[in-house]
Amino acid sequence: MDDLSRFCCQNPHCPDYGLRGRDNLRVGFRYGKHQRRLLVCRCCQQRFSERKGTALFGTRLPHAQALAVLQHLQEGCGVRQTARLTGVAKDTVVRYVVPAGAHARQTHDELVAFSPADPGGAVR
Repeated sequence: MDDLSRFCCQNPHCPDYGLRGRDNLRVGFRYGKHQRRLLVCRCCQQRFSERKGTALFGTRLPHAQALAVLQHLQEGCGVRQTARLTGVAKDTVVRYVVPAGAHARQTHDELVAFSPADPGGAVR
């Protein structure tokens, strides 16, 4: 049995949109070379990849290798060094870092919007 408690419906028109742990998701089937799960919402019947809404959506590398690319960049390695250490092309590293950066910005902005106001904090 798959643990889907950390996933939520990605359909903004669904009553369960963005709510985790509702037991409204099921695995429709697995697809691709790495057998990723296609999730189906029982409420709205919308289908979506388990990676939708993440920095790895649309990537083709195995999960561990994709994470290694992002972890090397996080540690301060350059594009060429990351490519050499992970065994991928330089262009692949760039293709992974651009959406990961955009995703990080969106996540940061969302978390900052819900953080308590700090009168002594930095102003944007």
